[in-house]
Amino acid sequence: MRTATIERNTKETQISLTLNIDGSGKCSVKNPLGFFNHMLNSFCKHGMFDLSGSIAGDLDVDQHHLIEDTGIALGLAFAKALGDCAGITRSAYFIYPMDESLLRCGVDFDAIEKGDEKSQVAVDFGGRPFCVCDAKLDGAPLVCQNEDGTQYLFQTDCFEDFWQGFAANAKCNIHLDTIRGRSDHHKIEGLFKAAARAIRSATEIDPRRNGEVPSTKGVII
Repeated sequence: MRTATIERNTKETQISLTLNIDGSGKCSVKNPLGFFNHMLNSFCKHGMFDLSGSIAGDLDVDQHHLIEDTGIALGLAFAKALGDCAGITRSAYFIYPMDESLLRCGVDFDAIEKGDEKSQVAVDFGGRPFCVCDAKLDGAPLVCQNEDGTQYLFQTDCFEDFWQGFAANAKCNIHLDTIRGRSDHHKIEGLFKAAARAIRSATEIDPRRNGEVPSTKGVII
């Protein structure tokens, strides 16, 4: 199985993640932010990835460091688990309906050519990282509640930070776009699910490829 463990410790965050790309959709990450935990659970469930570990950080500053650094660590885990990307499908897309919202994700693990970038998520694990995000979020924080009843605001502007960190370290090209929608909750969750399904398809082994690297260059760089 394609697995990887990443330890990332800085003065701002302490993150430990173990990823199994060929998993069964289980997420058991100790996470202080309930809404963010829900997004990681949705990503694993729909991508059939197993993810375990813990994340902690300087939430007394704000949520940016923790969410971005988790994206960085998750990206590093994908890059390590994929290795030279031999045998994978490499590119894929998925359209996900989330109530009133409609999200599309396209992914390519080499380098997607620029075309109609609107209303799609595209990801390419090809060594040339780039993230384009047009989630059309209102920007207002979401009101959330901890188990002890205390409330906190989830910073929706950290959504793009997470995927920027992921793309840069997974060495992939990813486009995330909202076609239409009203609820920021639905837009964010739908894009996590669309990305999960696209990444799942792109990282699956193509039996017809016979283990070859999916690039005319012969390598993913």
